[in-house]
Amino acid sequence: MTHIFLYGPSGTGKSTIGQLLADQLRLPFVDLDHVIETKAGMSIPQIMEIKGESTFREMETSALKGLIPPLPMGEGEGVRERVIALGGGALLRDENRQLAEENGKVILLMAGLDTLIARLESDSNKRPLLAGDLREKLPALLAKRGAHYASFMNRIEVDEKTIGQVVHQLQVALGRHHISAMGEYDVIVDSVERVTNLPCSNSIIVTDDNVAKFHLEKIKQAIGAKNFVVVPAGEEHKNLETISHLWKAFLENGLDRKSTVIALGGGVVGDMAGFAASTYMRGINWIAIPTTLLSMVDASIGGKTGFDLPEGKNLIGSFHPPKLVLADPNLLLTLSDRELRSGMAEVVKHGIISDPALFEMCKRGMDWVKENLEEVVKYAMAVKIKVIEQDPYEKGIRATLNLGHTVGHAVELISKFELRHGEAIAIGTVIEAKYAEQIGVAEKGLADKIAGTMSALGLPIDIPDEMPREEIIRAMRVDKKKNAKVIRFALPSEIGKVELVVVRVTDLEEVIGNQ
Repeated sequence: MTHIFLYGPSGTGKSTIGQLLADQLRLPFVDLDHVIETKAGMSIPQIMEIKGESTFREMETSALKGLIPPLPMGEGEGVRERVIALGGGALLRDENRQLAEENGKVILLMAGLDTLIARLESDSNKRPLLAGDLREKLPALLAKRGAHYASFMNRIEVDEKTIGQVVHQLQVALGRHHISAMGEYDVIVDSVERVTNLPCSNSIIVTDDNVAKFHLEKIKQAIGAKNFVVVPAGEEHKNLETISHLWKAFLENGLDRKSTVIALGGGVVGDMAGFAASTYMRGINWIAIPTTLLSMVDASIGGKTGFDLPEGKNLIGSFHPPKLVLADPNLLLTLSDRELRSGMAEVVKHGIISDPALFEMCKRGMDWVKENLEEVVKYAMAVKIKVIEQDPYEKGIRATLNLGHTVGHAVELISKFELRHGEAIAIGTVIEAKYAEQIGVAEKGLADKIAGTMSALGLPIDIPDEMPREEIIRAMRVDKKKNAKVIRFALPSEIGKVELVVVRVTDLEEVIGNQ
């Protein structure tokens, strides 16, 4: 994995933000200026005054080179990257910039002149290049470095944002999260080849026959895994028979309590591999490498595992979070258009739940989505992570992630899985939005807005005419989210906000309405 470098003018909060980001990601934090001061035995102003700026820049380069080798973690544990805060001119040297960009991701933090002046005037840490009249020196320095700062593509404006908001924005931009609400694990958006230190000793890859054709050999070589088991593709095989097959494969390949199961596939593979891992020898580690958009932004995150019964989806399962979720957007390039569109239903859902900006992205249509898959994955993934961190075991706010799923699961089941999961969720989301309008939870027009976005992505919005409504209602009654005589629905009230509403099972016909 790679280092994270925070860069930008003095006053943007690189050190404060960097420390909090490192804490969130469970990574070491280093301030380059502090490294220089410690090594020199004097402060930056003293170095500049006594030895001059040229010598300081040499020391800066030397200190940066010393930080590039990742930290050792101990025998058999690989290496770790760091969050590194850089001085405001640290990358002016081509050599330094090349070092940083070849060994990590550089994020530029920027702020307006008024913000920078206000912060620097109240900061006890004096900058030698800004000594004297700050209101004269700072604009001149920014103008001098303007083209340099403008050349960095990854930038975040910190004006009028809390430190927490900036750190969240950084995590989205980086595609890096550490989840701790249910176990401890990382979620990373990056190519498989760039991520090292996967625990592949005595491991096994679980995949299906569709994914195996495209990705199995590539992943085996990238992570150094030898053992694998291929199961039939499709929701209809998400059953106890397949789980039993996985248990037997684990035994035949000599997996023990220190082994790791690597789930390579969509949500079905992840759910089954995770459940098999959760129950094999009372629970062993597993890693998710999702290969569909649906699983990257939703199914692989949160620790839910399980399989289906004939009566309904995911009626048997457990909470058993993976040790790592590695989402490689390059794996999406082999998806069919239908599968990619199906995944977008969950992306739209996440936008409706808490991210209006993500919903606006979805309105741009599939052509834009295909050109910006990494951005879509990062934004949609962040929504679910934020929710499950607050409510890992679905006792409250996490239930908002069920938007569209109470109706959608039933429609998917009655279609005998001829409808893809995302297609069914698209239908369910629109129907539940209409019901929200009907009972006054949402203003009129919200359902049309959601339906328009789903349609723009090529997703269905109506229950097929030939599908019996009474069977859908019956399926909803046995859905896993029922509670005695009521079902808790997550209904949209506006874009970016969902409310939990309890509906009596006797009133389910009103939800379906005239559909």
